Amino acid sequence: MRTKRIAYPYILWMIIFIVVPLGLILLYSFTTGDGDIRNIQFTLDNFKKFLDPRYIDVLWRSISLALKSTVITLVLGYPMAMIISKENIKKRNVMILLFVIPMWMNFLLRTYAWLTLLGKNGFINYILTKLGLEPLNLIYNDGAVLLGMVYNFLPFMVLPIYSVLIKIDKSLIEAAEDLGAGKMKVFTKIIFPLSIPGIITGITMVFMPAVSTFVISRLLGGGQYMLIGNLIEQQFLGTGDWHFGSAISIIMMIIILITMAITSKFDKDNEGGGRLW
Repeated sequence: MRTKRIAYPYILWMIIFIVVPLGLILLYSFTTGDGDIRNIQFTLDNFKKFLDPRYIDVLWRSISLALKSTVITLVLGYPMAMIISKENIKKRNVMILLFVIPMWMNFLLRTYAWLTLLGKNGFINYILTKLGLEPLNLIYNDGAVLLGMVYNFLPFMVLPIYSVLIKIDKSLIEAAEDLGAGKMKVFTKIIFPLSIPGIITGITMVFMPAVSTFVISRLLGGGQYMLIGNLIEQQFLGTGDWHFGSAISIIMMIIILITMAITSKFDKDNEGGGRLW
């Protein structure tokens, strides 16, 4: 009974800050009106409006950039996680700290820092001009947005994979090597299968914020590359169409839930550390 009472504040917190806001978004997405509750009318027009090719393009661009950033962070993050996991505990802690320290800085400031590096008069172009080369167009394009995503979300891929790799029983690797398995065989048959839960977690943790981001695309894309997060922000803070903005939010939530369902299905057979075969 006492345990239940301890949980009451958390339940109240969830109701006020999670259930109620989600309920309001759901209500707004299926209604239209002028803000007066007496004039609210239920409709599907908000979702039909999203079928406009312009909004579909925004959705596709968001998913495409999120998938690309997820793949790149996986390709970069997995070797990093392996390197860190093989170090002794002192070096390992220092290397993990180096990954975590940038996350202590404000997300907005970290993204702003790239403006000074990639800008027309930024540090990179300054070095190129000093070397007698032509300055490059490094900002306000998909490449800059993708770079910002990879930079900001890479730790979310490295840390889950690392946490799984350090828990792998070293005796399995030693047994495989004693039986004549080479490094590649050990990796493909033992290390990689056992690290799949970490990979799935990393993919989920990178894809979800990447598909919904709006700060990175606004700063590094210069407002020229609108993503679904920017579209939602525009509807709530710009045009004031909360009903359409709520409908887009519901669509984005459905995409994220589908992604989580797919990743959890892949992870289902790898619970408890994955399979070896």
